[in-house]
Amino acid sequence: MSNYYKFYQRLNVRHLTLIVLAFSLITCLSFPTKSSAHAYSASYTQITIDKQKTEMVFSFDTLSILELFPKIDKNKNFVLEKSEIKANEHHLEELITEGLTLDKDNKEQTPTVKKMKIVKKENKEFLSTYISFPSVSPGETIVFNDGFYFHDTGTNYVDLISASIYGETSEAVIQGKERTWTILVNEVQQEQGQDQTAQPNTSQEQPQTKTPVEKSSTSSWLSFLKLGAMHILTGYDHLLFLLALLLRKQTFKQYAGIVTAFTIAHSITLSLATLGLVTVPSRFVEATIAFSICYVALENIFRKEIRHRWSITFLFGLIHGLGFATLLKEMAISKSHLAVALLNFNLGIEAVQLTLVLLLLPVLSILFKLKHSRKMVTYGSYAIVALGAIWLVERLVS
Repeated sequence: MSNYYKFYQRLNVRHLTLIVLAFSLITCLSFPTKSSAHAYSASYTQITIDKQKTEMVFSFDTLSILELFPKIDKNKNFVLEKSEIKANEHHLEELITEGLTLDKDNKEQTPTVKKMKIVKKENKEFLSTYISFPSVSPGETIVFNDGFYFHDTGTNYVDLISASIYGETSEAVIQGKERTWTILVNEVQQEQGQDQTAQPNTSQEQPQTKTPVEKSSTSSWLSFLKLGAMHILTGYDHLLFLLALLLRKQTFKQYAGIVTAFTIAHSITLSLATLGLVTVPSRFVEATIAFSICYVALENIFRKEIRHRWSITFLFGLIHGLGFATLLKEMAISKSHLAVALLNFNLGIEAVQLTLVLLLLPVLSILFKLKHSRKMVTYGSYAIVALGAIWLVERLVS
């Protein structure tokens, strides 16, 4: 360690400046802007099964559609338009039905596409495809598989499933290599003692009632834990805000206060927004998150002393919590399952956040010991301000 320290001491200001500028450039290029190819792709699947019908509504973000089927964008404006959907309806149907499968007792069911339309979810456009399948009877096994982006390691794809099966609600998260969701419709008596996640049954006194039982390779709580972890790992603005908060030298007590304040604040608004008790326009939320990045980075540059940063962290953390809630709000999770899903989603966010903080602090402690560390922090903060400003302008004008 001492040899590295002496090496850095021998560097003059010009060399340090070049190093910091190069690091800042790499940092800016590492975080995608809105206009670049998105690293996070999402879809929402709603499945309804009863005695008469089996219906599915699959909502896929339009940017993913354009990536998977680039020829559809004739005018190259990166917007999926109604005329383009109509002209390529057959190809879109093939794209969706080949990416999704629904099996009944190990037999793939034939899908019938009824209609397609553009819908907005949290200020983002999705292509909703309405699909019908043959009806399902109690005692049969349903397997849903989503193969989109399965071999694309550069895209963190997630499919959020909400199902109503014979009146019972269920939720699932499909992501990574886990692309299959299985539903077993069994006799109520057969649920007892089975090692699987069973949905609540309100008619235990009627043995004849059939109830759906979920069985998948990953339990529901772990799926939401992973979803929260992935959500912050692909939330580049949240990560950059956290880096800006830690970049100035502070005491361990101050760092602990920052992390605690951010955790408490975003947990509050994440819960309230998901429960539908707080509704704020997504454009305002996203723009304020970008502004928070700029504000904290500017504090790093111009404030001689950093005190009580936990307070400003708490205020901005309330806004970041609304950003975290985006996925869960659109999933329409039933109230009986919401508390567990919300808890595990939040734990996933915290696990990643604390891990990153523990990894960053030793690196920053070495940085702060360098002779020209203040200059390096300043130049790094300028790079953060620049990227935050780009996001702020894009989110205000979009």
